Amino acid sequence: MFKRTLGRSGIEVNALGLGCMEIGGKMKDNESFPSLKENQPMFSLGDVDDNESIRTIHFALEAGVNFFDTAPAYGAGHSERVLGRALSGRRAKAIIATKFGKLIDEADNQFGRYKSARELINNIRKECEDSLRRLKTDHIDVYFMHGFDALTPVDETLRALDDLVSSGKVRYLGCSNFSGWHLMKSLAASDKYGWARYVAHQAYYSLVGRDFEWELMPLGHDQHVGTIVWSPLGWGRLTGKLRRNQPPPAVSRLPKTARMGPPVPDELLYRVIDAIDEVAKDTGKTVTQIALNWLMQKPTIASVIVGARNEEQLTLNLGALGWSLTKEQVAVLDRASEVPVAYPYWHQRQAAPDRILLPQT
Repeated sequence: MFKRTLGRSGIEVNALGLGCMEIGGKMKDNESFPSLKENQPMFSLGDVDDNESIRTIHFALEAGVNFFDTAPAYGAGHSERVLGRALSGRRAKAIIATKFGKLIDEADNQFGRYKSARELINNIRKECEDSLRRLKTDHIDVYFMHGFDALTPVDETLRALDDLVSSGKVRYLGCSNFSGWHLMKSLAASDKYGWARYVAHQAYYSLVGRDFEWELMPLGHDQHVGTIVWSPLGWGRLTGKLRRNQPPPAVSRLPKTARMGPPVPDELLYRVIDAIDEVAKDTGKTVTQIALNWLMQKPTIASVIVGARNEEQLTLNLGALGWSLTKEQVAVLDRASEVPVAYPYWHQRQAAPDRILLPQT
């Protein structure tokens, strides 16, 4: 299994990691969870039997996968519980990543809803302890902030996270869905006070969603922050089920998953699929495998998170490993997926495109 160092950490993660959002249980309405208020979502897309999920995790370990990504928000903690059961007796083989935030409890605690910064900081400690208990482990390898909290001073949040690292409950810190200034401000605060740094940024990136390249990729390269990619198939659009001049599949989760993500113009999607089909003729690989391999060629990418409901799906995804697209094939996909960039990035790229994309360090 192909491994890469995660940012400045001492952790080596697989180029493909297993995302555990789908093992959190079936997407439930609020009536199933009385403590949830109206319009408070459950983050889970799966309707998978727990035993089948455990078999898939064991299969992943046997195939050499070592990186498993979960969160308390996935199935209200059920994803962490299933992963903890699956890794019982196998913990040493796994790198576990979980997150803080977006778990909505009876106290209505979520980013931006705390009465004070101290309340949020106390909850960081509590959520970490809860995750450790559900995962049946004494430490979390990478603990992610699930989103940026704009109401709590960055230094207070980082101090609380640094305490978790100092106590040995967390090995390394990561963040998720930060903008460039969020991440840079956090890194600067850590450097100023000598606190644990974010070594990873979990971000959306795909052939139909390349905004990540504008600022976050060069920032990650300059600051040695590894990228963990989520939704690498563009919210399910890059599976080969959606094609030009063809009706969508009659039975599919695509309408639900696509609504959760940013809009993608039909013409962009079809242009990308046409280019993938062109590359597939030369490689003999599937649409999904080509889309994943393209990501693994990009700077700062440490691991690409894939979901799998069973061993068959995981096997197909693992087919993205062990080979590489040629420079010419990458260029075909780059051209097909290119969209106009926002200011000031288009102006900067006119001036010095190579240095803006990959700053000199």
